[in-house]
Amino acid sequence: MAKTISIDEMASAINEGLQEYANLAADDMKDAVRKTAKSVKEEISANAPIKSGAYKKSWAAKETAESAETLSVTVYSKNRYQLAHLLEKGHALRGGGRTKAFPHIAPAEETGEDMLLKLIEQALN
Repeated sequence: MAKTISIDEMASAINEGLQEYANLAADDMKDAVRKTAKSVKEEISANAPIKSGAYKKSWAAKETAESAETLSVTVYSKNRYQLAHLLEKGHALRGGGRTKAFPHIAPAEETGEDMLLKLIEQALN
C-alpha cells in the first residue's frame, strides 16, 4: 500500500529513500571488496613460486580501514615481504646477470580489479 505524503514532506521522503539505498549499496560494495581480496590472496598464493612453501603460505588479506561507506583491505605477505618485489620483477645477481621474474602479483591484481567491478555491478542491479 502506498504511503500518502504532502508536497512539503516529499523532499525528506526522497532523502530517506536515497539514504536507505546508499546504505544497502555500501554494504554490497564492502562484501564485494572482501570477496575480491580473498580471491586475490588465493590467486597470489596459488601462482607464487615454490621453493620451501613459506613464501606461498605467507600471503594474507587484512582489513586496514572501515567506515560507514568505505572499506580498505590490504593483501600482503606477512613475513616474506622482502621477496615479493624481487620475485615479481627479477633482480641482479652478485656475479652479474639477472634472475628470472615470476610475475604472480600483477596478474592477480588485474583479475581482482575485473572481479570487483563485476561484483559491484551485479550488486547494484
